[in-house]
Amino acid sequence: MRMPIYQVDAFTTQQFKGNPAAVMLMSHFWDDEILQAIAAENNLAETAFLVADGADYRLRWFTPNVEVPLCGHATLASAAVVMERLEPGRQEVIFHSASGPLRVNKTAMGYVLNFPARPSECIPTPTGLAEALGVAPVEVYSNAFNYMAVLESVEILKSLTPDMAALARLDRNGVIVTTLGDETFDFISRYFAPAKGIPEDPVTGAAHCMLVPYWAKRLAKNEFRAYQASKRGGEVLCRLVGDRVELEGACVFYLEGEVSL
Repeated sequence: MRMPIYQVDAFTTQQFKGNPAAVMLMSHFWDDEILQAIAAENNLAETAFLVADGADYRLRWFTPNVEVPLCGHATLASAAVVMERLEPGRQEVIFHSASGPLRVNKTAMGYVLNFPARPSECIPTPTGLAEALGVAPVEVYSNAFNYMAVLESVEILKSLTPDMAALARLDRNGVIVTTLGDETFDFISRYFAPAKGIPEDPVTGAAHCMLVPYWAKRLAKNEFRAYQASKRGGEVLCRLVGDRVELEGACVFYLEGEVSL
């Protein structure tokens, strides 16, 4: 069997920047073991699997190690595949996922994702977190998905070289680090998820579902220009709309071909 595959750089306007995702269109979802093996073979932060469902699509995301309940950059990439390759001229698509229906609209600069917000609560620094990061956070927040460590400065955030093995032993699958931005960006972040097979994710939409409610409360506003300071780097325009987060970004196609299975 031959299956179309696309590799798309998401949250960027330049190739080799942002976060690369694989997008694969299927007639139906195959067994989880096969989907996981394909994602491991692709060896990207996420592989998105798409199945047409009437006018909509069903969508699942796999890292090289596990299936995840929400992924921003691979949803952005999937929207680009649908609206630029499968159905050119389409302006909106709804993906049905483990996190509910996710609406994506095309804009002049790219696409807007509409995702559920992920509120968090301030907690004492968990045992082992500061040691794993190599720095003591100013504050730590938590929800069911991630820890978020607020750091003192951009310089500290950019210079982090965490102990990935120690991060993987924590009782959350990922750790966000964030700090107040500069004259260009409202806030800056990085995201580490070695437990999911992603030592550092280049640009993470789902992390911004936790970041945006925090910064909205701290900065007393609902619209942000954010930057994820990974080696590849990526910019995300963010808005808090009730209990939803809108994330806007662009995509660049890198690879289009077929997989033989």
